[in-house]
Amino acid sequence: MMARLFRWLLMFTLASAPMISHAQDGISQKQQEKILAKKAKEDKKAKVKKEKDDKKRHLAIQDKATRKRLKQHDRRADRSGSGRHRDGFFTRLFGRRR
Repeated sequence: MMARLFRWLLMFTLASAPMISHAQDGISQKQQEKILAKKAKEDKKAKVKKEKDDKKRHLAIQDKATRKRLKQHDRRADRSGSGRHRDGFFTRLFGRRR
C-alpha cells in the first residue's frame, strides 16, 4: 500500500514538473531595463516640473520689493557665477549701506 502511494506521488511530481518550470517565464531583462529607464526619465521630468512650480509659488507669495530683490540677485549670480561674488567698485563705494 505504501509503495503504491509513493509511486503515484512520484508520477504526479514528475508529471507536474514541466508545468512548474513554465511558470517562471516573465519579461526579458532587456525589456525590464527599458521599462526602468522610461520610469526614471518620467520621474526626473516630474521632479523638474515640481521644482519649477514650487519656485513659482514661492515667488508669488513674496511682496513686490522682495520679488524684485530676488530677481536682482539671480541676475547677478548668472553674470558672475554661482560662487562668492564681489560687487563693483562704485557699487561698494556709493551703494546702499547694510
